[in-house]
Amino acid sequence: MYDYLIVGAGLFGAVFAREAKDAGKSVLVIDKRPHVAGNVYTKNVEGIHVHEYGAHIFHTNNKTVWDYVQRFADFNRFTNSPVANYKGELFSLPFNMYTFNKMWGVVTPEEAATKIAEQRKEITSEPRNLEEQAISLVGRDIYEKLIKGYTEKQWGRDCRDLPAFIIKRLPVRLTFDNNYFNALYQGIPIGGYTKMVENMLSGIEVRLEEDYLKNKAAWDAMAKTVIYTGPIDAYFAYQLGTLAYRSVRFETELLDMPNFQGNAAVNYTDRETPWTRIIEHKWFEFGKDAAGNDLPKTVISREYSSEWKPGDEPYYPVNDEKNGALYAAYKELADKEEHVVFGGRLGEYKYYDMDQVIASALQCAKRVIQ
Repeated sequence: MYDYLIVGAGLFGAVFAREAKDAGKSVLVIDKRPHVAGNVYTKNVEGIHVHEYGAHIFHTNNKTVWDYVQRFADFNRFTNSPVANYKGELFSLPFNMYTFNKMWGVVTPEEAATKIAEQRKEITSEPRNLEEQAISLVGRDIYEKLIKGYTEKQWGRDCRDLPAFIIKRLPVRLTFDNNYFNALYQGIPIGGYTKMVENMLSGIEVRLEEDYLKNKAAWDAMAKTVIYTGPIDAYFAYQLGTLAYRSVRFETELLDMPNFQGNAAVNYTDRETPWTRIIEHKWFEFGKDAAGNDLPKTVISREYSSEWKPGDEPYYPVNDEKNGALYAAYKELADKEEHVVFGGRLGEYKYYDMDQVIASALQCAKRVIQ
């Protein structure tokens, strides 16, 4: 019998498995996919590490987490500087002086601040929806060109029908700083995320293409404790109803050219373009192979946001009141499961960045491993 059966070989499962193994425990990791690394899985295509489940850019202010991941990978100096394409006009993201100069022709921070302050005056009362909230923060011009279409594609709903709290704040920088994240540590693992997770799981038994929920009783009998990182509602056979998610579909192409868009991420912010953004994977590693040579081909992925349905990959929890209440009811059931620990984005129905998943797994390991 194993001390721990870990369901899911993504970041949460891999970190917990490493901690348990290092504490001298016997560990088995299973995953229903044919690969480890969960949604951070990267596949090598013509020397390019393709982010199969969407762009993953590691960023954190948590030194403990940063030191931890460096045990398993060296990170490059990639800085996320996305570009917004609105009907062929290109703008810098996050909103900064380059954005404001392109939008209004302003040159100084004072001119930009004055323009934004003028436009914010349009909303005079408490914002009732996302549209009013966004305009109250950055004004109508930026809202119409850079927020409205992108947000409506992402959520599949009109901005007037989305709650204001989704956009609590919008970063406005009165500088020429194009670094999207306010993070002290940032980069991409050299050699890809899959290699990093494989290093975490080194010396640990892993079985792939195994579906825990299809044979739950048999798996449970194999271990003293189960660490479950799948969807919490699926664990309980959806007995209280289905939690809502947004999903993402990718159309990925290998192109016989060295450079498609000149940037890792370009967001398409108009409503008419059906995809939300295009990722050009080679630029996460500066267009070079492991030996530092320029890569002659490129791989792009168009991302389409969609409503989740059973069979789709769940990406973003829809953290509204209704789903929050349903999760709370499932959490009550979960707390009664004596030998099962629920963790990760799906197990906790929480939108986690990668560093938050790792921090949560480390805290869980400290609490659980005796």
